Amino acid sequence: MTLVRIWRGWTRSGDAAEYEGYLLRTGFAEYRATEGNEGVFFTRRDVDDRTEFVLITLWDSWDAVRAFAGDDPGRAVFYPEDGRFLVEADLTVSHYEIFASSPSPGRGPANL
Repeated sequence: MTLVRIWRGWTRSGDAAEYEGYLLRTGFAEYRATEGNEGVFFTRRDVDDRTEFVLITLWDSWDAVRAFAGDDPGRAVFYPEDGRFLVEADLTVSHYEIFASSPSPGRGPANL
């Protein structure tokens, strides 16, 4: 079973590039270092004067999710300087079980 974990947060557009770098140094690095993590997708889009970030991660088990998120896997994980950047953020995350998938040959996430 593979689980998908999704979180969303918003910055002012002027802070987006700096927050992106901060996310790569903190969350991205910690996700990848957690045993049982099967993939990380950090996305962003500009909407008016804000930038929305959607973090999508893949996990091999609930134990792996808890190793990253702690005893309450439904709570979002924040880092010390998130408050400096975020103007809005989901305090909870959504989890989904993947029951079918089919990446295109030669076009999977590793080849983007």
